[in-house]
Amino acid sequence: MYEINLTLTPSQAADEQQILRAAEQHLKFRPNTLAMVQTIRRSVDARKRLPVVNLVVRVYAAGETPQAVYTTEVHYDNVANKPEVVVVGAGPAGLFASLRLIELGFRPILLERGKEVSERKKDIAQINRNVRLDPESNYCFGEGGAGTFSDGKLFTRSKKRGNTQRILEIFHRHGAQDTILYEAHPHIGTDRLPSVIKAMRNTIINCGGEVLFGKKVNGLIIENGAAVGVNVEGGESYRGLAVILATGHSARDIYHMLHHQNILLEAKGFAMGVRVEHPQALINEIQYHSRRPDPCLPSASYALVAQSNGRGVYSFCMCPGGHIVPAATGENELVVNGMSSSLRNSPFANSGIAVELHPEDFSQYADAGPLCGLLYQQQLEHDAFIQGGGTQTAPAQRLADFVFGRHSSTLPKTSYLPGLRSSHLHEWMPALIANRLRDGFRQFDQKMRGFLTNEAIVVGVESRTSSPVRIPRDSDTLQHLTLPGLYPCGEGAGYAGGITSSAMDGERAAEAVAQHFRK
Repeated sequence: MYEINLTLTPSQAADEQQILRAAEQHLKFRPNTLAMVQTIRRSVDARKRLPVVNLVVRVYAAGETPQAVYTTEVHYDNVANKPEVVVVGAGPAGLFASLRLIELGFRPILLERGKEVSERKKDIAQINRNVRLDPESNYCFGEGGAGTFSDGKLFTRSKKRGNTQRILEIFHRHGAQDTILYEAHPHIGTDRLPSVIKAMRNTIINCGGEVLFGKKVNGLIIENGAAVGVNVEGGESYRGLAVILATGHSARDIYHMLHHQNILLEAKGFAMGVRVEHPQALINEIQYHSRRPDPCLPSASYALVAQSNGRGVYSFCMCPGGHIVPAATGENELVVNGMSSSLRNSPFANSGIAVELHPEDFSQYADAGPLCGLLYQQQLEHDAFIQGGGTQTAPAQRLADFVFGRHSSTLPKTSYLPGLRSSHLHEWMPALIANRLRDGFRQFDQKMRGFLTNEAIVVGVESRTSSPVRIPRDSDTLQHLTLPGLYPCGEGAGYAGGITSSAMDGERAAEAVAQHFRK
C-alpha cells in the first residue's frame, strides 16, 4: 500500500482506472501493477484558468488488503438500566449527545417538540405549497433539527474545538455516503439525511435509550439548586441526573422560559441579511473561468467576505445546485434558508449574505434585556411577512436593482416554491443592514466579476444565522455552569454554528455530564 498525492484533471479524477494509471506513473511502476484505489482526501482547485482536482489516495496491488477507513472506535452497549439523563432537542447536538451518553454508560431520554422525520416531511410539503405552517413541525423543528431539510452541509471551521473526523465517521456508520469521509467540504444532502437521522434514532432505541416526539418543554425542574428534569406541555415531567439543553437557535420560547425562571442569559451578536440566488451556470462560468466547464466538475460554490463601515458582510451556507426554502417557525413571520440535495443538480445557486450585528444595535428593545436581539430579529421577520403579502410568498428584488435602488418590475425564475413578490428591500430593510449589503455586493463583484447582475435575485429575509442569545457557561469543559445540572449546548446555547460544530458540542456536553457524575 502506498499513500500519495495526485493532481489530475476533473475527468481523470472521476475515473478510478485513470487514477490508478496516474499513481503508477507517479510511483514509476509498470502499467497494471496497481489494482485498487482508496480516496483519503479530495478537493477542487479552481484558482487557475484550468481547474484541477487534488487527491490524497491509497493505492493497492492485487491481493493487498485495504486499510480500514475509520480512525475512531465507537461502541454502543445496552444502557437500559443505567443512570438517566434528559436531553432536550433531537437536532445534531441532541442526537450526538445521546449517542455519546450511551458510549459513556448513561441512558438518554431524548425529548423532541416536533415530529419524527417521515411525518415531518408532510408538514414541510404543506409549507412549500404555501398552505399551512405548523409551529411545531417545520424546517427548523422536528427530528434532526434544522439541518435535516436544509442541506446537511458538514463543513466547519471549528476543528480546534473537537474531532470533526469522528462526527463524519458516525454519520457514515449510520448510512451517509462515503464521500463525506474525504471531500474537503463534505455534504450529505437533504434527500439522504432523513434516513441517516432515522438510523441514529434506532441506535439510541436499540441500546435502551428513549426517543419521544411531541414533547414541548415548558419548564425546568429545579431541586436543591440544580436542574433534575423538565416539564412538558400536557402535564408530564421527565427526570434524570441532569438536563442537556440542545434546543437550537430558533426555539424562542425556551429563551423566554429560561428568562422567566431566572436562568442567566446574555445578548450576543449575530448576523442577518438576505438569500441571493443566481443561475448555477453563471456561478460555474465565473468560478471555473469558462462558459463550458468540464462536466466532471461539481456545481461551483463560493465564499465571499467584505468590510462595510466597520462591519463584516459575508456569504454563508452557500448551496450550489440548491433551493431556497421557507424556514419560519411561527405565524406572521417569514424566514428563508437554503438547501441542496446530495447531487446538487438544481439549476440555481443560492447563499445567505449577512451583515454582522452587535448587541448595541438592538437598543430600541433594551427593556427586553438579554432578549433584545431576539425581538429585533422577530421584527424584521414580521416586516418580511407583511412585504410578502401575509403568506410564505417572499419579498424579492433583482440583485442589481437592489444595489442601485431600482424597482424590479419582473422577477426571474426561482427555486423558492411558495413564490416571490417584487418588493423594495433596499427601502424597508433596516438601513444598518440594507446599506451594508448593497456595498458588500459591489465588493463581491470585484472578486467575482459578473456576480452583480439582474439575472440574480435577493430574497428576504435570512435572519436565523445563529442565536441572538447565549446561555453562559465555560465554553469548552462545561464544568462551570450557571445552574448546576443544566448543560446548554449547540446553536441554541450560542456556542456552535452548523451541524458538525453542534454535534461536537453535544458530545462535549455528554462528556461533561459523565465527568461530573462519575466523581
